[in-house]
Amino acid sequence: MAQKYRIYINQKVILLTESEPENLDQYQKIDSQDFDLSIIYNRVLAHKSDLFYVLCLNAKAFLKNIKKDVGVIEAAGGLVSNEYGELLFIHRNDKWDLPKGKIEKGETPKEASVREVEEECNIEVAKRDKKICKTYHTYIYKEQVVLKKTHWYDMSAKGQNKLKPQTEEGITDVRWFKPNDIGSILTNTFPSILDVLEKKDLITGRPKLLSE
Repeated sequence: MAQKYRIYINQKVILLTESEPENLDQYQKIDSQDFDLSIIYNRVLAHKSDLFYVLCLNAKAFLKNIKKDVGVIEAAGGLVSNEYGELLFIHRNDKWDLPKGKIEKGETPKEASVREVEEECNIEVAKRDKKICKTYHTYIYKEQVVLKKTHWYDMSAKGQNKLKPQTEEGITDVRWFKPNDIGSILTNTFPSILDVLEKKDLITGRPKLLSE
């Protein structure tokens, strides 16, 4: 099976793929031989298209080389459910998001994911389950293009009714949603969050991603 990875720049996507994508006419091709994330970053942002792809022999190896070329910031977060089957979302930067944050020195991704969820939402994680997936997005940090790699985990919490947003992190709301009521989130969130929800089969209709 052909491997595929997505790198997001805001709402735009660069698809690293070993086969041409479906709906090829909607994509702009980026030559794999000339690929330099630091150079194409602004070109992608300025382009009218939102969909780009790089055709490569080995998508995993290609992504590994990108990581070598730019700074990588590692983060971790969680998709938290409660005893009623509701899902926990935060509101930050005018969009719905999942709690997450940078991995601190000496932490494992698993440890950081729990700490960030508890700090950002004022809850206590009762159980952390398996990793859901990893997502990638790129942005400017200290005047350099960096790649953020986020590890996502399944989590659960009980009796967490007194949610409190960590306002110093720009979070303005924390709320439980029933899975059938996340329509408003889907229209106002980040593409990487849709990847996490898709991996959990909470949404359908988007191409599946493979784990790294």
